[in-house]
Amino acid sequence: MPKRVDHVERRTEIAEALFRVAGRRGLHAVGMRDVAAEAGVSLRLVQYYFETKEKLLLYGLQHLAEGFGERVTTRIRAAGDNPGPRAMIEAMLMAALPTDEESRIFHLVYTSYVVLSVTDRVLAAQPFIKNPDAAESALTELLRQAEGSDLLRPGVDARLEAVSLLAMSAGLGTSILVGQRSPESAATVLDHHLDRIFRADLADAGTRTRERRHSS
Repeated sequence: MPKRVDHVERRTEIAEALFRVAGRRGLHAVGMRDVAAEAGVSLRLVQYYFETKEKLLLYGLQHLAEGFGERVTTRIRAAGDNPGPRAMIEAMLMAALPTDEESRIFHLVYTSYVVLSVTDRVLAAQPFIKNPDAAESALTELLRQAEGSDLLRPGVDARLEAVSLLAMSAGLGTSILVGQRSPESAATVLDHHLDRIFRADLADAGTRTRERRHSS
């Protein structure tokens, strides 16, 4: 009896092969033949599932977003049963930093998607590229929750701080990729800015969060 093919699994394997090749050479230099060789399948099979490189890139973009969501969820769970707003914000920001091979590939490939979207209208129209408001809104909501619980310093603008933190995280991630700084120093910068946002009398709670993060 022929083996039943799991099409979702096969598409996922091909997308992950795309990321591995892109992580070594950059997304712009990746062809469907390269992806087929990395996945250990024929070019015809890759074309069967995706037809064109554009469709492969779009599927890869969706898979990349899902993988990032899973990384954030894992970090939030590691923060304890009832993590507060600061611990959840740290989880989101740290998940985007290239601190291991998986997150390094995520940051590199996502940045490649952003660069390609500047000249590719189809990519630019995708929600994950065109509307990065989801992460911004999530951070803003967490900061507003913290404000409602009197955890923030006076005068903090939740929306502006959310935008600043995301931009800082992206910039720090790039600086790690190019070897300008280590993941540990990038985490220190993020902690410093969170200390500026959250009340000083919560410093011990922030320290405990950092200790859990570094011990995981």
